Amino acid sequence: MTKWTPRHEAPEPLEGNVVATITGGTVIWFVLFLAQLPFYGWFDDHGHLWWLWTCLAGGGLGLIGVWYVRKRDAAIRRAESAPRGAADAAR
Repeated sequence: MTKWTPRHEAPEPLEGNVVATITGGTVIWFVLFLAQLPFYGWFDDHGHLWWLWTCLAGGGLGLIGVWYVRKRDAAIRRAESAPRGAADAAR
């Protein structure tokens, strides 16, 4: 077997409004959790209670994701606004 080698360079990653995307997804998870909460008994009777807890876990992990991407964006902005020599001296 031969090793696979790329024939062209990979494209640059897309950078969008990551904070808004993660926040939107987190809100959706929490809305799904709240929408399913009135049907707790039905989910419990039919063995689908994990659906409810999956939505809650998605919302909780989304909150961690929002915190992470906000810190990442702040770090990127700091690095872009720093003088060029300061970034090289830090290495």
